[in-house]
Amino acid sequence: MSTTKAVIPGSFDPITYGHIDIIDRSADRFDELHICVLKNSSKAGTFSIEERIELIKESVKHLDNVTVHHFNGLLVDFCDELGAQTIIRGLRAVSDFEYELRLTSMNKKLNSDVETMYMMTSTNYSFISSSVVKEVAAYKANVSDFVPVHVEKALNKKFRK
Repeated sequence: MSTTKAVIPGSFDPITYGHIDIIDRSADRFDELHICVLKNSSKAGTFSIEERIELIKESVKHLDNVTVHHFNGLLVDFCDELGAQTIIRGLRAVSDFEYELRLTSMNKKLNSDVETMYMMTSTNYSFISSSVVKEVAAYKANVSDFVPVHVEKALNKKFRK
């Protein structure tokens, strides 16, 4: 019997309840789920890669089949290293799809063995993004509805509340 493996890539700067929703639902569908923290060169990071990994690990510690990694390079190469044939991408709205379609098309061209699955974020999280959460936190507003307590504390520390 073969093991099913999937990868959820992202910058996770920081991880939100929207991310956790996708991770929880994906963990039920695959034997192994690998969270891949990528550095987005077009965004300035608030948290270091190491801080993001720790925040994610704390957020998914209830899931036995989830491992958190960092990878520099092409996502399809990371999938090859793991033997994963599925990339899972969360979608919040139609506006996300155009960007995701371009990424999926490139990944498919680079490695036709890797498939991308799209999963819609649950409706109650569809408006949450890491960028918006950081902006709200920077203005010292309450973000407890959007991120776990340990992430909220880390944001408060970053923005010196």
